[in-house]
Amino acid sequence: FDVESEGALRQAMNRLCREASQAIEDGYSILILSDRGVDRDHAPIPSLLAIGGVHHHLIRNGTRTKVGIVVESGEAREVAHFASIISYGAAAVNPYLAFETLADMSHQASFLTPIDYDTAVKNFIKASHKGVVKIMSKMGISTIASYRGSQQFEAVGLSNKLIDEFFTWTPSRIGGIGLDEIEEEARQRHSFAYL
Repeated sequence: FDVESEGALRQAMNRLCREASQAIEDGYSILILSDRGVDRDHAPIPSLLAIGGVHHHLIRNGTRTKVGIVVESGEAREVAHFASIISYGAAAVNPYLAFETLADMSHQASFLTPIDYDTAVKNFIKASHKGVVKIMSKMGISTIASYRGSQQFEAVGLSNKLIDEFFTWTPSRIGGIGLDEIEEEARQRHSFAYL
C-alpha cells in the first residue's frame, strides 16, 4: 500500500480482494499473495491480514473452493507464523526472506557448525514442518487439509469490526486495534526499513 496516503491499507485490501475474485473468473486455480513488490513508497500488507481478508472475501462470494492460496512473505519466519497463515487459509507458505537469510548466514559462516545453504534450508523446512504438525496435533487435528482454514486461534487485541471483516468467526474476548492502527504500525516498520 502507498505509505503516503491515509486509508491506503483499506484500499489495498479492497483491491487485493477484487483481484482475487477476478483471477478466479479468469480461470486461475492458484492465487499467490506476495509482498515482494515493496519499495520506498509502498509497504506490504501484513501477511495474516492478506490471507484472512482474501479467504473470507472468497467464502462470502462462494468461490473459495475454486482456488488454492499460496502466501509468499518476508514476514513469515517461524513456526507460529506458518501455523497462523495456514490456519487462515493458505495451502502453502514461501518464507523467501528466511531462505535469503539462511543463504547469507551460510555464505558468512555464521552457524555454530559449518553448514551449506542446501542443508540449512532442508533443516529449516523440516523443523518448520514438524513445528506446525506439533501445533496441529495438540489441537487434535491430524492433517494439513483439516487444519487449513480452521482458524484455531483466539484474537487478542483486535477490534470486533476488524475480526468480522477479515478474520470472521475468530473468537475474541476483548476488543482492540482496528485497520487504521495496523496501517500505522505497518507504515512505521516500513519507514524504519528505509532509514
